[in-house]
Amino acid sequence: MAEDGKPSDVALCQQYAEPTTPVLTVGLIRNAFAELKLPAGELVIQPPDGLTLVNFDTNFYTTSTRPIARTVTLLGRRVTLEATPSTFHWNFGDGERLSTSDPGAPYPSLRVTHNYLRKDTYRPSLGTTYTGRYRVDGGPWRQIPGTVTINGTGQALRAIEAELRLVSY
Repeated sequence: MAEDGKPSDVALCQQYAEPTTPVLTVGLIRNAFAELKLPAGELVIQPPDGLTLVNFDTNFYTTSTRPIARTVTLLGRRVTLEATPSTFHWNFGDGERLSTSDPGAPYPSLRVTHNYLRKDTYRPSLGTTYTGRYRVDGGPWRQIPGTVTINGTGQALRAIEAELRLVSY
């Protein structure tokens, strides 16, 4: 009431805001995706046994091509995260690199190859970039912005020279 006894238009009581419920944001989901323990791709080299020839097509591929799903709880909600290998980063160990969407394939399908020019011991490795999608409480799938790359450890590979020798019977 105003001093003159008439109602006042000014409210003197403070209004308290209702406590807000935390909101599950794409940023929180992106952080959870980035923190997943995703495996490094399995690098397969042919010929096997860590030995190849100089100036010979050495074949590289990975069998790690399937999506990986994990369910986590974020702010009390069940969130399914799915990581799919999308890009493969081939490091041949001699300074040469190649990035492909192709995981390569076993012999005789030579889709990712490299020729070593000198005899030496190299440590080729494979990095795998994952794209992701998510769904909350079984709802529709949505894309996760950004990617996550997991680098694998190198494998010992020795390139040797072969000598031609004429052998009689």
